Amino acid sequence: MHTPSGTSLPVVPAALAPVLPCRYDPHDPHHPHHGPGHGHHHGHAPHHGADAHGAPAPGAGIRLRPDTLPGLETVAATDPDAVWLHDALLGPHSADIVRYLGLARSTGGPVLDLGSGAGRLAVPFARHGFAVEAVDRDGPALERLETWARRIGPQVAGLVVTTRADLTELRLHGDYRLALLAGAMVSAVPPDARPGLLREIASHLGAGGALALDYTAHLVPGLIAEPQRTWAFQVPRFDGVDEWVVARQNFDMRTMSERITYYAARTGKLSTERVVLSTDKWIVDGDHLAAELHSAGLHIEGRRRHRIDDRTESVLLVCRTDD
Repeated sequence: MHTPSGTSLPVVPAALAPVLPCRYDPHDPHHPHHGPGHGHHHGHAPHHGADAHGAPAPGAGIRLRPDTLPGLETVAATDPDAVWLHDALLGPHSADIVRYLGLARSTGGPVLDLGSGAGRLAVPFARHGFAVEAVDRDGPALERLETWARRIGPQVAGLVVTTRADLTELRLHGDYRLALLAGAMVSAVPPDARPGLLREIASHLGAGGALALDYTAHLVPGLIAEPQRTWAFQVPRFDGVDEWVVARQNFDMRTMSERITYYAARTGKLSTERVVLSTDKWIVDGDHLAAELHSAGLHIEGRRRHRIDDRTESVLLVCRTDD
């Protein structure tokens, strides 16, 4: 949960205090990164508010936006202590669930949930009566999905099938009315594997079927000007534990990739514990993705954009098979 402007902020542990990023304005000649030559450093210089080792400096401020959590969708909980962070931030109350459910009502099922994790979308879909195949490479996450579905009841568990597979090697056997690459999962697929994945999906969509996906679109000059970014948010908890997360993004323009590291601090009545999670992604170029979709036999029927900050937006695409 990002703290809204104007409200009092809990004390962030000093070791995890976030850095307040500067705002990028490509037309501002006084911006410290303005002008040629700055795009060749690729983040080797210390970030504003960071020490010589690149660690976030304490007490530098709170970033109140973006209001989405880019990159966390590809983080798998590595141990039981990390499950809360993973599951709390990925659902089951994320706003995109409503959007994707609305699309499913127009297409019907079965639904293919690619990169399903612990069932953030798959279980709510089954609760609404859709047959769902949930695909993920993380076995423990799929086990949690199945446990969640069984706890709701046999009518929900009976609508969910889980498949453990890596999206880069995906081989489908069923036919689907709707396929989902939600939570910017497409950016977790290496660029050289993405065309094959899109072709595989398209070949298993029935007539009038749809692929829905979202990704984070970056303004490239902004990435060059500020290849390191740090921001903070509070995790919603209801057990008396105060939990803050500081996220550190590092962009590499040479490989068009990014690494996001999450530093979590949980403070209870008796102790404080820390967890570090990280994930790697690729920067998605919208034009390249559109060409790959076209080559796979899919056309973009709808596009929805949501501004995250002055150089970043979330893009939702709805694609249909070419009849």
